[in-house]
Amino acid sequence: MKGNIGVTTENIFPVIKKFLYSDHEIFLREMVSNAVDATQKLKTILGSDALEGEDLAVRVALNKDAGTITISDRGIGMTEEEIEKYINQIAFSGVTDFIEKYKDSANAIIGHFGLGFYSSFMVSDKVEIITKSYKEGSKAVKWSCDGSPEYELSDAEKEGRGTDIILHIAEDCKEFLEKDKIEGLLKKYCLFMPVNIVFGKKTEWKEGKQVETEEDNVINGNEPMWAKTPSSLTDEDYKKFYHLLYPMQDDPLFWIHLNVDYPFNLTGILYFPRVNSSVDLQKGKIQLYCNQVFVTDQVDGIVPEFLTLLHGVIDSPDIPLNVSRSYLQSDRDVKKISTYITKKVADRLNQLFKDDRKDFEEKWNDLKLFINYGMLSQEDFYNRAKDFCLVKDVEDKAFTLEEYKTLISSEQTDKDGNLVYLYTDNKEEQYSFVEAAKAKGYSVLNLDGQLDVPAASMLEQKLEKTRFVRVDSDIADRLIVKEEAKKADLTEEQTKTLSEAMKNMMPKMDKVDFAVDFQPMSDEQTPLIITQNEWMRRMKDMSKFQSGMGFYGQMPDSYTVVVNTENKLIKGWMAEIQEKVETPTNEEKLSQVIDLALLQNNLLKGAQLEKFIKRSLELLK
Repeated sequence: MKGNIGVTTENIFPVIKKFLYSDHEIFLREMVSNAVDATQKLKTILGSDALEGEDLAVRVALNKDAGTITISDRGIGMTEEEIEKYINQIAFSGVTDFIEKYKDSANAIIGHFGLGFYSSFMVSDKVEIITKSYKEGSKAVKWSCDGSPEYELSDAEKEGRGTDIILHIAEDCKEFLEKDKIEGLLKKYCLFMPVNIVFGKKTEWKEGKQVETEEDNVINGNEPMWAKTPSSLTDEDYKKFYHLLYPMQDDPLFWIHLNVDYPFNLTGILYFPRVNSSVDLQKGKIQLYCNQVFVTDQVDGIVPEFLTLLHGVIDSPDIPLNVSRSYLQSDRDVKKISTYITKKVADRLNQLFKDDRKDFEEKWNDLKLFINYGMLSQEDFYNRAKDFCLVKDVEDKAFTLEEYKTLISSEQTDKDGNLVYLYTDNKEEQYSFVEAAKAKGYSVLNLDGQLDVPAASMLEQKLEKTRFVRVDSDIADRLIVKEEAKKADLTEEQTKTLSEAMKNMMPKMDKVDFAVDFQPMSDEQTPLIITQNEWMRRMKDMSKFQSGMGFYGQMPDSYTVVVNTENKLIKGWMAEIQEKVETPTNEEKLSQVIDLALLQNNLLKGAQLEKFIKRSLELLK
């Protein structure tokens, strides 16, 4: 018998090829999933006891010479009437309008209408179905189609129930006739399917080559750990499953088992890996499944952005997917899932903090990347996380935000009532500035994490009357201004003359600006110190993380040369400049002091550094 597939346009197959071409490997997932579904339906209808001892494996066979892939199951099979209903009638209305509407978009066609079987035509120029229903008295039927709306239906010979689907692979898709390619795809998509998936025989090394054994090569057989109840699993079970998913990773810090059935169905396990740096390198590690079938590791939209740094598995039959099940439609259910996951993660972190604060503090350096990222990107996570978010000082002592506020409020409040949080983002490079602040009785935070400084800028907005100030942004006496600062006893003309003289002594550097400020500090304090403008440095740092701020990244670094007008060397140098002494005695020493200050800020390089070394050796003679 011949007939035409019941569609209202003859363009269905070209559309299938076009819309799915970017993700054409999913044909194998769809074929195997259909075979598993047929097997599961048989178990439901007949009961597991009636099938005891039967081999119900789905088998995938490759015949490179014939150019075919065959997917076989021993499930419910189909009658001729069922083929007519499920294969020949693509049961949806308005297909012509639908195709016209989406002809330039990679959106839903097959997945939208549940037409997974037709994905086979992405890679095949002919598809055959040989099937026999489990129903008493059924006869075998063969269906074939060459990618046009015409099909042939005839009687066939087949022992036992089930379905064989034979794909005659097209010339431009011959890579799917490679054994390694098919085995890789089966392992990618079918690792946790509930029915054994067999691909050929296992091999062993014998007499200098790989030879086939008699044992079936079962692709899956791993239990989906996320489908079990948490109380039935041990820590070792969770770790073993983690290493199955990510073989080369260290043990995770901890994990969260997700299980919800209202208002949507969702199960999964999310792991916190050990991560100290690069945000982007760790993304794409969460695997999305639909009823134990792998869909994608691009989970943006289901999982909040900051949690895409986590590893693990999410399984939900309720997540709307497009044709290749790889792109999410934005709808209310997905947003509810995202909100639920955020809450579960925050609750778990809070529980860990309360149950064992010491352990939480020890893990903080691994956790803070996730937590800072979450607080920066999601308001509701900030509201949950602010109570267990920690800061550490340069002595590595940890505090909650509220604890630290209480600790510094008496000593680190400025004259305007602002609470000043002093910090370093590199305590080795900024060592002398840190020590100067500590000498005044101040506490200094160590914000050396990848997102610590952006998080500090966020906290300035969230916390009332709060400023974060890096320790090298000013001299220690001015980091926290508690009273009006004394001004140097210089006229406007003297200030201008001395500023120009000091700038002339500074090296000319690309994208570096120096300003000069005269301050009457004590005679014992350093002749001068170079500090970096806090606001401009902060803007440049933020430009690395926030789009639209690239302008700041192109601006020069801004430094201030703070000159101590009470220092003996400076007094001598100022006198010589103002009196226009022809043979100054203080300039050489001051050059040495300037170079030391530059060195302290990692600004002494090239010829200037070479000159400094030679001068230093001369002074030692």
